[in-house]
Amino acid sequence: MTVKLQVALDLMNLERAIRIAREAVKGGADWLEAGTPLIKAEGMEAVRRLKKEFPDKIIVADMKTMDVGGVEVEMAAKAGADIIGVLGAADDETIKEGVKAAHNYDAEVITDMLRVEEPAKRTREVCKLGAKYVGVHVGVDSQMRGEDPLNMLENVVKASTVPVSVAGGITSNTVSQLVEKGAEIIVVGGAIIKAKDVTKATADLKKAIEEGVNIESEVSRKYTTDEIKDAFEKVSTANISDAMHRAPCMQGIKQLTAKGMKVVGPAFTVRTVDGDWAKPVEAIEKASEEEVIVVDAGGGTTAVWGELASHSCKMKGVLGIVIDGAVRDVDGIDEIGFPVFARHKASNAGDPKGYGGLGSKIKCGNVEVSPGDWIIGDTNGVMVVPKEEALMIANRSMDVMEKENRIREEIKEGRTLSVVMELEKWEKVE
Repeated sequence: MTVKLQVALDLMNLERAIRIAREAVKGGADWLEAGTPLIKAEGMEAVRRLKKEFPDKIIVADMKTMDVGGVEVEMAAKAGADIIGVLGAADDETIKEGVKAAHNYDAEVITDMLRVEEPAKRTREVCKLGAKYVGVHVGVDSQMRGEDPLNMLENVVKASTVPVSVAGGITSNTVSQLVEKGAEIIVVGGAIIKAKDVTKATADLKKAIEEGVNIESEVSRKYTTDEIKDAFEKVSTANISDAMHRAPCMQGIKQLTAKGMKVVGPAFTVRTVDGDWAKPVEAIEKASEEEVIVVDAGGGTTAVWGELASHSCKMKGVLGIVIDGAVRDVDGIDEIGFPVFARHKASNAGDPKGYGGLGSKIKCGNVEVSPGDWIIGDTNGVMVVPKEEALMIANRSMDVMEKENRIREEIKEGRTLSVVMELEKWEKVE
């Protein structure tokens, strides 16, 4: 079997999916998938439209069926699906009923090994139950934590008696090694449907598959723990907010100096009181290079920071400072190019009394900050990402940015944002 490229149309808007599918077909897509979000948003009409628009293409319905296998497979097959997805974690009877229903409509079943604990063992079982394909699949949410399908693929291929598909964050940079491991169907979603040029992205993937080469992808592969900073430097705080389910930035905290300069780094936390600049200045000595000092000064209006402290930070390698309080010498700080985010500007400073402390959980701009949490500041504001969630949020933020890049291209085609997003259709029903 020649290795096939399957394009997963994981969108919520059928018209967008059809437009992207047309571009992908021009680039050489072999199979088209009505992704689970598309099916849940548009129902079987998504499958019908794809079959009508592309009668010569294999149409895959990613139903992720877990129960009533016969009913759901029949629904998709009647709508025009050639291959219907049933979860490998489903009961044997669900898979068998799905296989029988598919057979009645000259369709086939693929069993998806998503979150199956023993994928090789289950692969042997579903092959005996009549599945015509087995799918190795790392879901989008798992990809955000850095998981990839490579390790699972090799074991499943060895266990399978039918062709194996693979899905999970695949790009033209990484696809060749999956082909080497025995995948016969390459399932790609984001690297195609988020690309500015869908036709080129599809063609690059086809070339990488057929020639066994790596081709630079416009859409990024998922970042690792060591690359969190790289990811956050590429995205805006608006992207990060969206990735965190519209989480707010620090309230009332604005960039006062070095505007346009972005700050990304782990937090070194400081607690003080209005006007007491002892602990903020002591923090310069204790903080590491590449950290961001974050000061809870209770929102006070007497300065706890100035140009000399900023100069000292810059010499030390501290990246910037965020103050829920006041700062002075703003012009001088701006001249040396040190980024300060603060609630107030003031001329008057207080005295170094030494109240407060270093390295504890604080609240800044009404947002809790723990030592080591990621601080990202730009002209939009300052976002705090808990260190435990940093990798996931970094990858989700990249995903948000790349989806917006794709929408931007569709706007350039002459359609307004409301039309692209079908806002009237998706407004909340009262």
